[in-house]
Amino acid sequence: MKVAIYPGTFDPITYGHLNVIRRSAGLFDRLIVTVARNQKKRPCFSIRERLEMIREVVRSYRNVEVDSLEGLLVDYAKKRKATVIVRGLRAVSDFEYEFQMTLMNRKLNPNVETVFMMPNESYTYLNSGVVKEIAMQRGDVSRFVPESIARRLYKRFGVVPHSKKKGPERLRVR
Repeated sequence: MKVAIYPGTFDPITYGHLNVIRRSAGLFDRLIVTVARNQKKRPCFSIRERLEMIREVVRSYRNVEVDSLEGLLVDYAKKRKATVIVRGLRAVSDFEYEFQMTLMNRKLNPNVETVFMMPNESYTYLNSGVVKEIAMQRGDVSRFVPESIARRLYKRFGVVPHSKKKGPERLRVR
């Protein structure tokens, strides 16, 4: 059985992430989408919230599991009997960091391969940070994340969900 891990912070999960998940789920017997704690980032959503959001939007995939990890990814891969790490590449700017991480992971555990997947070209510009910024500024994020995720973003930032005629508005605090 070929087991792969797709790690990320997923704060929040976007259609770009979901595109990589859908395609990876078709390539591997089991795909573990893993929410990683990244000390460099200050996430908007807790680990528990991100796990809930991801489970909600991937529940139709029978071979996709959602989990979280602390520590080294290669140690987690060994524990879960995964031999592949899936990483999404949006642009050339992602490549240098991903290349460095891949070489380091290979040094730590040569039995784990890294596979790079480019999301559909319509998502190459998309990242969670940009989506959060749009939601914070009362913009429409419905083209970038599933509806349930958009609702959570609007709620987190105190934004009333948009209508087709008018963009989202800030909730008034009394």
